Amino acid sequence: MKRIPLYVKIIGGMLLGVLFAVAAIQFDGGVKFTKDWIKPFGNMFINLLKLIAVPLILASLVKGVSDLKDISKLSKMGLRAITFYLFTTVFAVSLGLAAVNIVKPGKSITEETRTAMLTTYGDQANEKSAEAHKQKDSGPLKSLEDIIPENIIAATSSNKMMLQVIFFALFLGIAMITLPEKKVKPFKDFFDSFNDIILRMIDLIMKGAPFGVFALMAALVAESPSMDIFKALGAYALTVIAGLLILIFVFYPTLIYLFTKRDPRKFLKQISPAQLLAFSTSSSAATLPVTMDVVENRVGVDNEVTSFVLPIGATVNMDGTSLYQAVAAVFIAQAFGMDLSLMAQLGIIVTATLASIGSAAVPSAGMVMLVIVLAQAGIPEAGLALIFAIDRPLDMVRTVANVTSDCTVATIIAKSINKLEDPKD
Repeated sequence: MKRIPLYVKIIGGMLLGVLFAVAAIQFDGGVKFTKDWIKPFGNMFINLLKLIAVPLILASLVKGVSDLKDISKLSKMGLRAITFYLFTTVFAVSLGLAAVNIVKPGKSITEETRTAMLTTYGDQANEKSAEAHKQKDSGPLKSLEDIIPENIIAATSSNKMMLQVIFFALFLGIAMITLPEKKVKPFKDFFDSFNDIILRMIDLIMKGAPFGVFALMAALVAESPSMDIFKALGAYALTVIAGLLILIFVFYPTLIYLFTKRDPRKFLKQISPAQLLAFSTSSSAATLPVTMDVVENRVGVDNEVTSFVLPIGATVNMDGTSLYQAVAAVFIAQAFGMDLSLMAQLGIIVTATLASIGSAAVPSAGMVMLVIVLAQAGIPEAGLALIFAIDRPLDMVRTVANVTSDCTVATIIAKSINKLEDPKD
C-alpha cells in the first residue's frame, strides 16, 4: 500500500481544521470548545518547533564549519565561496522583501479579521511591540553589540537571542578547525552525532504536523472566521513562487553568464537532474551526491572545488529558504495589521540570512528557522498557522533554488581559480 506523503497529510489537516471550525461556529459554545480543547494542541506543536530551534542552530552550524577541517581553505577558495553564498542569500532575502511589499498579500485580509486576530493574540503582539520600542530607543550600534553574548547559557535560553547563538556556533566551529584534528575529533564526533539526532527529532516532530496544523487552523478560523484569509494565502504562495522562479531562471543564469561566459540555458540543462531530485525530495542533503556528480561531470568543475564548495553550500547556502522566510515574516505581519519599519525589515534581512545558514538541509527545517525570524522581528509566532499547510509544496520549489545556487557558486568559484573545464554535453 502506497504511503501518503506528509505534505498531503498536512493539507488534509488544514482542510479538516477549517471544516471543524466552520461546524463549531454553528453551535453555541463551539468556539469556546475549540479554544479550550483544540487550540492547546496547536500551541504544543508551535512549542515543539521552538524547542528544537536552538539545538538545530548549534548542531548544523558547528558541524558545517568544522567540516572545513583546514582553516587555510578559508583563504582563497573558501573566502570566495562564502562571499558569493552571502551575496546570493542577501539578494534572495531582499528580493523576497521587495516582492511581498509590492504584492502585499496580507493586506487583503479585512480590518474586521485583523481586529479579531489581534484581539486573540493581543497580549503577545503588545509584548513584541514593547520590545521593539525598547530596541528603537537603544544606541545605533546596540544591535551589533548584542550579537556577542556575555553568557552562552543565557543566550540559549530564549529564541529571541538566536543571533548570539549563531555567533557562538560560528566562533566555536572556527576554533575547532584551528586545532589539530586529533584534539578536536571527540568533540566533532559528538556534534556530528548530535546533528543526526536533531534531524531525527525534526522528523518525529513533523509526523505530528497534520495534527498541529489541524488544531492551529481550527482555532484561527473559529476565532476569526473569514474567507479573506484563504485569498491572502493564495496570494502569499504566488508571491513566494514568483520570487523563487526569478532566482532560478533569471538571477543565477545571469551570474553564470557574467562570471563564466557560459550559456545559461545549457547550464540549467546540465544541472537539471539535480534540480529534479531536489524538487522531489525537498532536501539539499539528499540531493548532494547527484549535485556533485552533475557539476563535476556535466558542467566541468574540478573535483577539488565540488568536494569543498558543494557540501558547505548544502549546509549553509539556503537562498530559497531565505526568500521564503522574508516573504512569510512580512505576510504574517501584514495579516496581523502590523506595519514593519525599514529597520525591522533590515533586521529580517540579517536574521533570515544568518538563520538560513543554520537551516538543516532537510524538508521543512526552514519552518523551524522561521520561528527565529518572527521572534527577532517581533511578529506573533501564532501566524505560522496561516502558512503551514502549503509549506511543503513551496519547500519543493525553494529546494530547487537552494541547489541551483550551490551549482552556480561552485561553477563561478571554479572559473575564478582556473578549475573549470570545457562543459560536457
